[in-house]
Amino acid sequence: MVFCGRVNPITGSLVWIEEDENYDYHQEIARSSYADMLHDKDRNEKYYQGIRAAVKRVKERGEEVIVLDIGTGTGLLSMMAVTAGADYCYAIEVFKPMADAAEQIVKANGFGDKIKVINKHSTEVTVGPDGDMMQRANILITELFDTELIGEGALPSYEHAQHNLMQECWEAVPHRATVYAQVVESHRLWSWNKLLPMQLDSRTVQPPSEMESCPGAPSVCDVQLSQVKLEDFRPLSDILVVFRVDFSKQISSSPVSHIVNFTSLANGAAQVVLSWWDIDMDPEATINCSMKPSWLYPALHPVPWRDHWMQCVYFLPKETKVTQGEEMSLIAHQDDYCVWYNLTTPSAADCHSTEIAACRCGAHITWNRARFGELNDQARMDKYKEALKEVLTPSSVCLCVSDGSLLPMVAHSAGAAQVFTLESSFMAQQLMDKLLQTNNLKETIHILQKSQDNITAADLGEMKVTALVGEPFFTTSLLPWHNLCFWYSRTALSRHLAKDCTVLPMSASLCVLVVEFKDLWRIRSPCGNCEGFDVSIMDEMIKKSLDFRESQEAEPHPLWEYPCRALSDPSNLITFDFREKVPTEDIIAEGSLNLVRSGVCHGVVLWMSYQLTEDISVSTGLLEVSDETGDCHWYPHRKQGVYFFSSLWNLASAPKESQSAVTYQLTFKPQIGELRMSFIPKT
Repeated sequence: MVFCGRVNPITGSLVWIEEDENYDYHQEIARSSYADMLHDKDRNEKYYQGIRAAVKRVKERGEEVIVLDIGTGTGLLSMMAVTAGADYCYAIEVFKPMADAAEQIVKANGFGDKIKVINKHSTEVTVGPDGDMMQRANILITELFDTELIGEGALPSYEHAQHNLMQECWEAVPHRATVYAQVVESHRLWSWNKLLPMQLDSRTVQPPSEMESCPGAPSVCDVQLSQVKLEDFRPLSDILVVFRVDFSKQISSSPVSHIVNFTSLANGAAQVVLSWWDIDMDPEATINCSMKPSWLYPALHPVPWRDHWMQCVYFLPKETKVTQGEEMSLIAHQDDYCVWYNLTTPSAADCHSTEIAACRCGAHITWNRARFGELNDQARMDKYKEALKEVLTPSSVCLCVSDGSLLPMVAHSAGAAQVFTLESSFMAQQLMDKLLQTNNLKETIHILQKSQDNITAADLGEMKVTALVGEPFFTTSLLPWHNLCFWYSRTALSRHLAKDCTVLPMSASLCVLVVEFKDLWRIRSPCGNCEGFDVSIMDEMIKKSLDFRESQEAEPHPLWEYPCRALSDPSNLITFDFREKVPTEDIIAEGSLNLVRSGVCHGVVLWMSYQLTEDISVSTGLLEVSDETGDCHWYPHRKQGVYFFSSLWNLASAPKESQSAVTYQLTFKPQIGELRMSFIPKT
C-alpha cells in the first residue's frame, strides 16, 4: 500500500489516501475502451475479412506467413490471423497487465504455440536468433488509431516497424487510410471555441480583443458528430479528401502539409472543419471501415456505433468570410501526432505558416470546450439575470463564488452597489481582469484572488456580504455533485455574510433517472465471446478494476452525445440547502424509483438542479423527456453522472403483476465531502 495526496473536489481540502500499489493499473483498465472495441462488430468483421485476404495473398506467393501485430491488446487480431492460416504471429503489447492478459487469452483459445506475446514498445523489439522475433514479418496488422487517426503515435510506430521488423515486401491490414474534411459555418460549434458577446439589458459584455484574435487551443475536439443536428451547421465546402496514408509502403513521420483547393458552396463565415477517416482493409478497397457520421449513411442503412473512434471538430485559427463560388484552399498540417488546419486563398497557400496554433489569451487554457458553450448560453444567462434582479438592490454587496464566471458582470448589470468576485487561480484572475478592463468595469468589480478561508474584512472593504452568488461551477469538478464546493465556500465565508444574506442559488437537488441507453451500455457490457474467440478474461479484468476504482459508483459522460430513454420519472433524492451551513451529520436518502416504461434497464443518470430563487431553477442534466417515446434531452454543457448496473435487466421479461423498480440508498458524508450510492433493480 502507498499514501497519495489528493484534493477533494467538494471540500477543496488535501487528503491523504492509502491506495493499493496497483491503483494506476486498475484506473487505466477501468477507463480503457477495450469493451467498446470488442463490442464493435463492424470493426471486428472488417479486420477479420482484411486479415483473411492478406494471408491468402501471401500464401498465393508461396511464402510462409509471418504476422506482426502491434498493439495487440487482447490478442484478438493475432488469433484471427492464425485462424486465417498464418504460420506464426508476434503480438506486441507495451502495457504489461494487458500483455499478461493477452497471453492468457491466446493460450485459453489454443493458440499458445503459434502466437508469441512480446511485452515491449514496438521500437524496442529486436529481430534475430537472440532477439524477440526470430525473423521479419510479411504481414503487418495494427490498430494504433484514435479519433484523429494518428494521435496515438501510429506514424512513428509504422515507420520503425517497416524499417526494422518487416520483410522487403509486406502486406498491411489495414491497407490504407483516408482522412476527410468539410469546412462549415456553425454558431453552435464556434461557441465552443470563442467567448461571444453577451447581452445584459442596456449593455453588451464584449470579449477582450486578444481573445477574439486568439487562434485557440491546438487540440482536436472529438465528439459523436452524429448527435450534432444538420441545422446546427452550414456546409461551405464539399466533403474533401485531405490526405491518404498507404500502410503497405514506407511511411514517414516527418511533418507535411496538404493543400486542398475547393469552391465555396455558399456565402458564410468559415469557422470549423469537421473531419473523420476511413480505412480500406484490402488494396482493392472492397473492405471498408468508415468513421463517417450517421447523416452520411443512406436512409435505413445500419450505422455502426463506436466510442473509441468518433469524429473530429477542428476550429480554424480565425473566422474567414467566404462567398459562394469563391476559390479557397484548406491546408492540413500534419506532424507525427496531430493535425491542424488553416484556410486561405490559393495564391497565399504556398507561403502559409506551418506552425501549430496555440492559445495566447489564456481563455483556452482556463476553460474547456463545454465551459465556452455554457458561458455563451444566452438563455441560461437570462435566467441568472432574472434571478439576480429579484434579489439585488442598489445597496447590495455581492460576492461571486465560481471559477471564471460572468456572474459578476450580471450582478453589476442587475444593480448591485458593490461586486466582488473570488477567483481561485492566477490564470482565472488574469482572464477576469482582461474582461473587466475591456468592459470598463475594472473600477467597479473587485477581484479577490484568494481562497475563501483567507478572505478578510479588509478585502471586502469592511462590509458584510448581503448577496452570495454562484453558478456554481468549479474547474476541479468531474461529477455533478462536485460543485457542492460552493456550499463549503459559503460555510467558510459565514463570518463575512450579513444575517439576512441572500444565497443564490438557494439550494441544489440531486436528481436521478433510470434509463435505457441506445449504445453507451456497450462500454461496460461483458464481451465473453468475440468473433468466435473467448475473451472472458478481459471481462474479469475490467470488472475487477471497476470494483477497485474509488469512483466506482458513477462516472461522468456528456449525455447529449449518447441517446437514451427514460424508464422512470425523474426524481429529486437529496436537497442541499445553501442558506444553511454544511451540516456535520450524514444526509441519507432511501427509497425506490418505480419504472413506468418497458425496456432494457442499463443504469441510472444523476445530475444537479439548482433553485436560484423560489420560482427560477436551472438544470445541469435532464431538460425534457418525450411523453410518447421517453427520449431524453440533456443539458449539453455539463457532464452527467452515470451509474451502470453490473448486468442488463430486461423489463419486458419481468412478471406483469409485479411493480418493477430500482431501490436506492444515498449517503452524503459532509465531513469528508463524499457521496456514496447504491442502486439495485427489483421486481
